[in-house]
Amino acid sequence: MKKFILGLVSIIMLLLFTSCGEKKEEASTNTVKKVAIQIDGAAVPYYAPMYIAKEKGFFKEEGLEVEFYYAAAAEIVKNVATGNVQLGFPNADSVILAKSQGIPVKVVNTTYQHGLGSLIFKTSSGITTPKDLVGKTVAVTSFGSPNYIQLKVMLEKEGLSINDVKVEIIGTGAIVNALVTDQVDAIMFSMLRTIELKNQGVDVAEIKADEFLPSHGNVLVAGDKLLQEDAQLVEKFSKALNKGIQYVIDGNSKEAVELSIEKYAPSFKGKEEVVTKIIDEVFIPYLWQSEDTKTHGLGYSNIEKWNESIKILKNYGVIEKEFDAKELVK
Repeated sequence: MKKFILGLVSIIMLLLFTSCGEKKEEASTNTVKKVAIQIDGAAVPYYAPMYIAKEKGFFKEEGLEVEFYYAAAAEIVKNVATGNVQLGFPNADSVILAKSQGIPVKVVNTTYQHGLGSLIFKTSSGITTPKDLVGKTVAVTSFGSPNYIQLKVMLEKEGLSINDVKVEIIGTGAIVNALVTDQVDAIMFSMLRTIELKNQGVDVAEIKADEFLPSHGNVLVAGDKLLQEDAQLVEKFSKALNKGIQYVIDGNSKEAVELSIEKYAPSFKGKEEVVTKIIDEVFIPYLWQSEDTKTHGLGYSNIEKWNESIKILKNYGVIEKEFDAKELVK
């Protein structure tokens, strides 16, 4: 009887230890990782896929607890490289510049397949092609800015030079109004303003800068150190982000915009309709998707296009040395 009891106790103890081991193993596999991402600028509803990925639980499904922070693009790249934050979402030009300076950062998701730059003008201006800019006044936010480079490339590819136009430097807050009030004939700025102006009743048209200078808008970046130590975290975040984009694409832009404004960007309250229109007409067909994404999926990085961007930025003195995009894009 004693032997029987001792044997029974041993079996029970073994089962208890096994059960505890399974619970510990289950707990370790279900560990939630906290992720901080810095996003370019401020909270705006155009970052809806990020917000959707959080609110709909796409990040949670990947075992991630994500917090959003905001900063200037140059700061973002440095913070990602040093590990102050795990991930960043800056504009692509700042990433190319950082890489050319030896900052250890990589693009892990080319989220915007095209750049946002456009030459915007009133239809009454008589402008239909870049050649019509000769003698006219064009505003940019600063010399050396991405939009200034886009203007130079656009002109030169049409056989003109920057000296064929009058360039005005006008700050971000006033540049659109300068066009509306006819202080300038055209502005090289974000194509998002084209739809906003049309919505306000201003008859404007645009020529996309990407037709002359292949570029990208915001992209997801990670530091080399994180990619070496926890590449899986980066892959999981990218997967959830793409799921957020796909959710918006699949007929949910209105819901995504309303959620984004309510929870993250309240300053856009009352602008839900125009923001949804911009998402539907610019982000879904042009920024998030391309011929490449049709074949390779959302976030695909076209190395040839990245190399062309790098080459042009070197030719125009934005970066001092050219490098292979394979060093930048994962």
